[in-house]
Amino acid sequence: MEAALNRLGRATGALAVGTFTVSQCLYTVDGGERAVMFDTLRGGILPDVRKEGTHFIVPIIQRPVIMDIRTKPREVPSVTGTKDLQMVNIKLRVLWRPIEEELPTLYRELGTDFDERVLPSIGNEVLKSVVAQYNAEELLSKRAEVSERIKNEMMKRAKHFHLTLDDVSITHLTFGREFMKAIEAKQVASQEAERQQWVVKKAEQERQAMVTRAEGEAESARIITKAMEKTGNAIIEVRRIDAAKEIAGKLANSRNIVYLPNTGGGSGGGGSSLLLGIDSK
Repeated sequence: MEAALNRLGRATGALAVGTFTVSQCLYTVDGGERAVMFDTLRGGILPDVRKEGTHFIVPIIQRPVIMDIRTKPREVPSVTGTKDLQMVNIKLRVLWRPIEEELPTLYRELGTDFDERVLPSIGNEVLKSVVAQYNAEELLSKRAEVSERIKNEMMKRAKHFHLTLDDVSITHLTFGREFMKAIEAKQVASQEAERQQWVVKKAEQERQAMVTRAEGEAESARIITKAMEKTGNAIIEVRRIDAAKEIAGKLANSRNIVYLPNTGGGSGGGGSSLLLGIDSK
């Protein structure tokens, strides 16, 4: 029994040693990751990139370096000056990832914290160089153009550091307090100027209306005068009769008016009809 236990113990120990040895010879690369290999016998980082899966290594001599290649966001803030010497606070949102084929060179030159060392540096450099070519108002009116130029410059600079940028956009852009006050004052002045133009235009239209009305009245008076010269007072009598008919028609349709026809006799026969106003209360 004791001999059997000793053999079982030796077998268990051998199995444990074997398992440990195998585990030291394997490593795993997960999805969204790549590995570069540091080899002490071959002079450092090997040129090939290991993809997802399980791979063999030589313990002690080789050491894998796992690197994330998924796209990640990064915010790059900067305070810089415009062409007209206005200070502007600007922030970029950068979606970046390392270039897979250049991971060995990237690790050799920059290590694993390359995003902390590269993106803020080139972001500030590009922002200052591009923003300095525009004045403050152009940054607002040409925001799309400015954003596109920043994106192109950032991509060029990032490529030198073995990074690729999927997107670059301006997320925040504000000016100093004095400039904002000047913008508000300019807007108020512009609105007041537009209001004054409207007032002037309205007065001009009213003046033209008065002139047109006066010209119409003068023309009417001229026509009446000309007609009177030809017909005498006949036209005035026609106007008076028309006015009397209009007044009589309005009174006849009123509920408070009573019409009394001429019922008087006598030798003169000179009676007249009456329209009497009666209070409805």
